[in-house]
Amino acid sequence: MTTIDRAQRDATTTGSATDHVHPKTVTGGSRHDHPGPRRRAGWLAVGIPVALVAVTLAACGIGPVGTSPGEVIVALLDPLREPLSRLGVSLPELPAATVSLVWGVRLPRVALALLVGAGLAAAGAVMQAVFRNPLAEPGVTGVSSGAAVGAVAVIVSGAAVAAPWLLPLAAFVGALAAVAVVQLVAGMRGGAGATLLLVGIAVNAFLGAVIAAVIANAPDSDDAQQAMFWLNGDLTSTNWGDVGLAVAPIVVGTLLLATAVPELDLFVLGDDHAASSGVRTGRARQSLLAIAALVTAAGVAVTGVISFVGLVVPHLVRLVLGPDHRTLLPVSMGFGAIFLVLADLIARNLFDPVVLQTGTVTAFIGAPVLLVLVARRARAA
Repeated sequence: MTTIDRAQRDATTTGSATDHVHPKTVTGGSRHDHPGPRRRAGWLAVGIPVALVAVTLAACGIGPVGTSPGEVIVALLDPLREPLSRLGVSLPELPAATVSLVWGVRLPRVALALLVGAGLAAAGAVMQAVFRNPLAEPGVTGVSSGAAVGAVAVIVSGAAVAAPWLLPLAAFVGALAAVAVVQLVAGMRGGAGATLLLVGIAVNAFLGAVIAAVIANAPDSDDAQQAMFWLNGDLTSTNWGDVGLAVAPIVVGTLLLATAVPELDLFVLGDDHAASSGVRTGRARQSLLAIAALVTAAGVAVTGVISFVGLVVPHLVRLVLGPDHRTLLPVSMGFGAIFLVLADLIARNLFDPVVLQTGTVTAFIGAPVLLVLVARRARAA
């Protein structure tokens, strides 16, 4: 019997229920009593990798200059042309421009979308578990607002023109600084979930005012426009350097979050259950939120603020598979990666030659979905 199964049994026998998660979601019995989520998880274990490959090929091939899936595969294998030829595998010849288009323009953009989408979804799943609120999202701890302050300050001051590397660095430092303030202030009051949430809201409001003031007083209207562009989130002009900046924090952070699956399952059932199982809830909560914030900061630093991925994706996955984070976390990451790649593909091709921002598309899709989820939650209550 798993940790969450035992905790669910205890919750049922003591008559306890969560404050923010609907009781049917939490106390619906063990996974062995309900094979539906387990069966769906098995199908998703096969379907998600196939879908990831499919959307990657599609995103690398679709654009003003069309490239067939076969040409994309050949272009992706082009660096291995000589080793493959020694093994007797001969690849068709492709124009150098096609290989350069795939490797230099489209693939970095797709790789960053995969990384950031997976990271934001993982961070969102953790936030929703720790706060026991399925409508929590990564920005609630101030990480997005902190990154925005750093980025806007660098853009408006003109420093980003002289040293482009300062933009992601300032965004990353700003994000971590905001999270540190939230953690410090909330920690002084015991680090409870409600306290963290309220402090995060206050910090977000304050930093939002700072952002508005800086943009309103920008000496150059072009800088103000660029700052607004960054705030909406986009993957335009992504290169391998951006991928390199994001890959280590996101990969390491998500691996650390994956090791905390038992604690996440217990947080869903309440602090009392977590504490009775030996979890130091205050310390564990702050540690998980700090790691989730690090993952979010790494993504936001290179893409700008992309909303709704960390909110909608894990919520929908939880509705389908239930609250067991052994499946919820990896499936959310897979769907987050797929969603952001598709959103970016739509952004750059829907109104060609006009290019939308990736964050705009995620908001167009995510906002209606959020309204449906809120309405559904209200009816269930």
